[in-house]
Amino acid sequence: MSEKPADWTTGAEAIVYQCCAACGGLQYFRRSFCVSCGAQNPVEKRASGAGTVYATSLVCRAATPETRAHVPYNIVLVDTFEGFRMMAHGDIDLCIGDKVTARFVPFAGRLVPHFEKAE
Repeated sequence: MSEKPADWTTGAEAIVYQCCAACGGLQYFRRSFCVSCGAQNPVEKRASGAGTVYATSLVCRAATPETRAHVPYNIVLVDTFEGFRMMAHGDIDLCIGDKVTARFVPFAGRLVPHFEKAE
């Protein structure tokens, strides 16, 4: 069994998604099977970090004591260049339709993807 590529969930500055060899389906967050067709062992790929904002939500109330220092912060849904949608943090001024790129920042003790407007 090959080693899985590191991503932000393990502290690396990377976003990893999966592609099914059987049906071509894409999925974000690792699973041992394709959620579209059930085939085993989807192929893992590293995303470019580029995408377009699909939705945005400004968080103005801390959910935990650890997040209190970050309020207000923006949560965005991003349609990635590769074709999957992911939820992440983003700059406060992002709007639906903005082209974005990911960087990685500390948030409540973890390294997380954070999208900003693409140049």
